[in-house]
Amino acid sequence: MTILYLILSVAVGAVFVLIAKPNEKITRILLAFSGAYLLSVTVLHLLPEVYQHTTNTKMIGICIILGIVLQSILESFSKGAEHGHIHYHGDGKKFPKLLFISLCIHAFSEGLPIHHAGDNLLWAIVVHKVPIAIVLTSFLISAKFSTKTTILFITVFALMSPLGVYLSEHMQLFEQYIMEITAVIIGVFLHISTIILFESTENHKFNLQKFIAILAGILLTIFLV
Repeated sequence: MTILYLILSVAVGAVFVLIAKPNEKITRILLAFSGAYLLSVTVLHLLPEVYQHTTNTKMIGICIILGIVLQSILESFSKGAEHGHIHYHGDGKKFPKLLFISLCIHAFSEGLPIHHAGDNLLWAIVVHKVPIAIVLTSFLISAKFSTKTTILFITVFALMSPLGVYLSEHMQLFEQYIMEITAVIIGVFLHISTIILFESTENHKFNLQKFIAILAGILLTIFLV
């Protein structure tokens, strides 16, 4: 079911674009909710878990910092797609290879700790992937990529996290270093979620709808997860 949920999260986002054609305001609210949810799960569940199951706390801290640095590097190629902003100036003719590769690396890596971390991480990623799939699908359509290219892009992206889950379950190397891998992903999530929240309000103006979305994401994690 884990793999199915991960695939469906991307499919739901893509289909939502085709059916509802959401505007930027709706997308930002969804991103704000997902960013708050992702940050809350990271702080309340993932961080305590990795420190509880290791004695080398310094290494965990280094891995978290590495995750932040890794995500910063990936975003220089993905144009900010992981937190809802794609700054790409192509014409729909040239396939954005670097964007595609960096997004796939990100999606693959976040799937690696799910087998160990369980449902808390799974649902955080699912909630995160829906608005990202909306942004990605909207970008591919607006950039006038062919239908074949769009479907291929979305399909491969949807399969990357399940691939990470599968390999982490069947390869001893990933199991052996699962705490360090989880720490790296914590760094990735901290980077993404804080950027989403910082960018959720234009010109630093208070926005009640986005504030409610952020509060809902936090409260959902505290009381239900």
